[in-house]
Amino acid sequence: MSQPHLPRRLAGGIRRWAAAAAGALALTAGLLAAGPQASAASLIQVSGFGTNPGNLSMYAHVPDALPTGAPLVLALHGCTQSASDYHAHSGWSTFADRYGFAVVYPQTTSANNANSCFNWFEAGDSARGRGEALSIKQMVDKAVAQYGSDPGRVYITGLSAGGGMTANMLAAYPDVFAGGSVASGLPARCAEALTAAYTCMYSPPDRTPAQWGDLVRSAAPAGTASWPRVAIWQGTADTTVRPANATELRDQWTNVWGIGQTPSDTRNLTGGTTVTTYDDASGRPAVEVYSVSGMAHGLAVDPGSGTEQCGTAGTYYPDTICSSYHTARFWGLDGDGDSDGGENPGTLPAPAGLTVTATTDTTVALTWEAVAGASYYTVHRNGTKVSTTASSHYTDTGLATGTTYSYTVTATDPAGTAGAASPAVIATTTGYTPTCHTASNYAHTTAGRAYASGGLTFAEGSGQAMGLWNTFTIHTLQQTAPGHYVIADEACPA
Repeated sequence: MSQPHLPRRLAGGIRRWAAAAAGALALTAGLLAAGPQASAASLIQVSGFGTNPGNLSMYAHVPDALPTGAPLVLALHGCTQSASDYHAHSGWSTFADRYGFAVVYPQTTSANNANSCFNWFEAGDSARGRGEALSIKQMVDKAVAQYGSDPGRVYITGLSAGGGMTANMLAAYPDVFAGGSVASGLPARCAEALTAAYTCMYSPPDRTPAQWGDLVRSAAPAGTASWPRVAIWQGTADTTVRPANATELRDQWTNVWGIGQTPSDTRNLTGGTTVTTYDDASGRPAVEVYSVSGMAHGLAVDPGSGTEQCGTAGTYYPDTICSSYHTARFWGLDGDGDSDGGENPGTLPAPAGLTVTATTDTTVALTWEAVAGASYYTVHRNGTKVSTTASSHYTDTGLATGTTYSYTVTATDPAGTAGAASPAVIATTTGYTPTCHTASNYAHTTAGRAYASGGLTFAEGSGQAMGLWNTFTIHTLQQTAPGHYVIADEACPA
């Protein structure tokens, strides 16, 4: 999504650039190469990850002997790039090996978009349960099942068009992602058509924080009560995705968190980088904005063998600072169990016997075995700290109905050092009643239970193929969760 990264969707009658776009491409033709490709020997392709309505490919880097319950990171490349290119340059594999987590690299191609961009600007590809967005969600499900990843510690990051898709995924699937990082990208739902994409890139709408926040809330499942933690990376000299986008992204996600736009902290890092932090009500960073002075369009890397270094410089990978390192620490992937901490776990063992004892429509009750020497315990929901308690039990409240959550608990000693996190447990709130709907594909689509793509119909949420989009093809759909439908022609239990 640099100037050669201008989105170009091959759908309907859109087959050629407008003259202005063609001129921009001609002026920057030398930038079309994705840079030198380093070895991708540790990258494997994964097949059979779902119905794949977005026609994407799945690649993964999985460290040897990865334990069950490790985090999972999804990394989305920019336009003209590929999974192997992003794997070779971004530095994510370095920290996957160091900290112990799997990395999944979704990949699109010119069959979806002439410049191999993720279609962040197409509602049919970036909304929950649709197109490319659903394919990415299916990759999460595949990785959780195949690698034993913790479903409560799933994160997503992306560059440029991948950054725009990352923001949309965070909005559409806040129940899936504990955190995200948008590098040289766009606010969630900034554009839902090709023509609006250019405006977002070069002169983003100056909406109020509440208006930006409403776009996220309307994309998320009804009743969403917890949100992902978001890092925003932007170069001050970016002429492709203008720096104003970082400001709008900040306004959007701070509003979603309800924490305002006044920084809790500002500090300087290497590479001319300034980071401003916006804490949640508990004093934990919820949104961070990394501004890299003088950096043009791209993902910041810092080649070398130092602790804070990573990646390989190349086209759209400027040598400034290792963004992947700081993002991993912001998410708490460096092993301390809390975001942006940097310390190693203390000596206290992980609380044993973490168990879900009861659930209601809006609550989950937990209990665990007491740890000798613990002053208090910290409860994490989907990787986010939700409470501390001196007791060995806790009830989480204010949750969404019919929604799955992941919980871990750590014990803290009198010096304030947290020990290792417990194995995660999964809990699903009650209160959602499945319903059945029999109608034509056309009626299902107009009612929002299905969507049409290329003259065919697909069930919302599951993406199951339903045949031609017309009034003659009849199906029964069962709604099994908010916004999620499955074909139930033979029998509908509801």
